[in-house]
Amino acid sequence: MKLKSLLIGLGLMAGVSLAHAEEPFKVGFVYVGPVGDLGWSYEHDRGREEMQKFFGDKVKTTFVENVSEGADAQRVITQLAKAGNKVIFTTSFGFMNPTIKVAKRFPNVVFEHATGYKRAKNLGTYTLRTYEGRYISGVTAGLLTKTNTIGYIGAFPIPEVIRDIDATYMGAKSVNPDVKLKIVWANTWYDPGKETDAANALMDQGVDVLVQHTDSPAPLIAAQKRGVRAIGQASDMSKFADKAHVFSVRDNWAPYYIKTVQQVMDGTWKSQDFWGGFHDDMLQLSSINPNLPADVRAKIDQTYQGVKSGTIQPFKGPITDNTGKVVVPAGHTLTDEELAKVNWYVDGITDKVPN
Repeated sequence: MKLKSLLIGLGLMAGVSLAHAEEPFKVGFVYVGPVGDLGWSYEHDRGREEMQKFFGDKVKTTFVENVSEGADAQRVITQLAKAGNKVIFTTSFGFMNPTIKVAKRFPNVVFEHATGYKRAKNLGTYTLRTYEGRYISGVTAGLLTKTNTIGYIGAFPIPEVIRDIDATYMGAKSVNPDVKLKIVWANTWYDPGKETDAANALMDQGVDVLVQHTDSPAPLIAAQKRGVRAIGQASDMSKFADKAHVFSVRDNWAPYYIKTVQQVMDGTWKSQDFWGGFHDDMLQLSSINPNLPADVRAKIDQTYQGVKSGTIQPFKGPITDNTGKVVVPAGHTLTDEELAKVNWYVDGITDKVPN
């Protein structure tokens, strides 16, 4: 009896599960900004929370916020792998090389990197078709502007931001042939002070509709103070500028996080390059302002339906860049692989792509 009791205590009797077999499935997240940025990292964390709620006690999540893109990211990702996380989501473009380095060291861990293009057997990529939202933003800005000058606050000149600038301008140009686009680089994903400065610099140049590719509501707040319009980024930013806010393009990551974790738990996960958009509700137009003119609201709805259904394809040729080169021939629509490497401005944008 003593031996039987000892074996039961050690979990070695048939039908008795070892303690570690009952431990929750661990999932880690790495964020470039604070979860309170009210933009990009905030929405990734909302997706994490919804995924956690979906699985309940079966899953335990961990996140690390404010992680610099570079050596610090590699250290954090390594720590999460060593801590027993079975899936690790790294959620910023600058985490791409650190993620692939760590993935090589931990072949039994699944890694998922947002917005990048490097993959491996245990490393997949995922992103949103944010250019869909930018195209609608451009159409709206082109209709609303009275100065024929709209502005774009860029974070860093990576393919995602460059193609979204192009989509914004092409959308605006489709309804306003006289529109001009001015760009200011904040050189940060999240810094309310720098984002405010960028917004004011654009408004000083006559911009009266702002589009942002940074993560705080600071540009919206600055726009409201100066009586111009602005479009929210990543999350619903309407509460920060009730008059200036046009709408926000919200990122909805929860469906992807739930699906991916389930696949890993089931043993069906395979490395892939995933793109989500309006079609699968991973992009959403949030809080369209009722103070918009009726014709503008109607055009927003029409453009949204066209983009969602695929009848409007922003990167369908012919498209010429601003050096006169045909970058998308007639009859061709950029593939996802090509979209991931856009490094040119479309014809009509007078700036040069930064190195």
